[in-house]
Amino acid sequence: MVLPWVILIHATAAAGLLLYPLPGWRILLGALALAWMGGLGTTVCYHRALAHRALRLNPLTGAVLTFFAIFNGSGSPTTWVASHRIHHAYADTAQDVSSPAWHGFWWAHLRWLWQSEPPSIERVCPDLNRPAYGVWRFLQPPILIMSYFGGLYFGAAAFFWLGAIRLVFALHAQCFVNSVCHSEPGVPRGQDSSRNVTWLGFMHLFQGENWHRNHHARPALARLGQGWCQPDVGYAVICILERIGLVSDVRHQVRPSGDRSGPDLPLKRFSSFPARG
Repeated sequence: MVLPWVILIHATAAAGLLLYPLPGWRILLGALALAWMGGLGTTVCYHRALAHRALRLNPLTGAVLTFFAIFNGSGSPTTWVASHRIHHAYADTAQDVSSPAWHGFWWAHLRWLWQSEPPSIERVCPDLNRPAYGVWRFLQPPILIMSYFGGLYFGAAAFFWLGAIRLVFALHAQCFVNSVCHSEPGVPRGQDSSRNVTWLGFMHLFQGENWHRNHHARPALARLGQGWCQPDVGYAVICILERIGLVSDVRHQVRPSGDRSGPDLPLKRFSSFPARG
């Protein structure tokens, strides 16, 4: 159902931009707020907490962030995490299903989402193969229906902007990480081509996912941006949540060699997916 969904939101977004190119500042801010919350769910919960175990989320915090990630079109947590762990294990090799070097730009950007084989949750994410995470696969359809139609309550312009237009914006913001952030010029095919892309920070609302080379260099860290010149709002939110007790075990820096303690321990058990970079 991924391809029909992608066609639906793009067609609806195109119609909305033609009919309501200027939706008003309240609707625009509402769309940005929903995109920001959805992006936060993806970067903090899916990416840093679940995929890399760079922090541990309070169950309620994790549930809220997961809801907004799905609401923003990021898919279920198990599928997202499995695909991302495979990407890191085989980054820019022929086994990396989203590598533009091997499969082309548009495959890496969009086509792999519906044309590639689904990842094995049991093999790649045994730590997430539990009802607490699997239930989101069944909740995903009603959440997406709510995401698509929810703006109707506020009028026709809100239907398009809070729904399909926001969803298309969020989709391409994420997809650029696979395509543009893995197109470093001059890198031989088969070697890690991840790079930092400054302009993509605007599409990610400065939440840090555009600092992709930093992430590949130290994937277990909770922080993606390095220094004040690389904004990372996702990490700032993590620090705030840590202060008020909603997250714990935050990996702010690399642990000493041989330290096997901490929330990323399950990742060490995936012998089929060795760490890279």
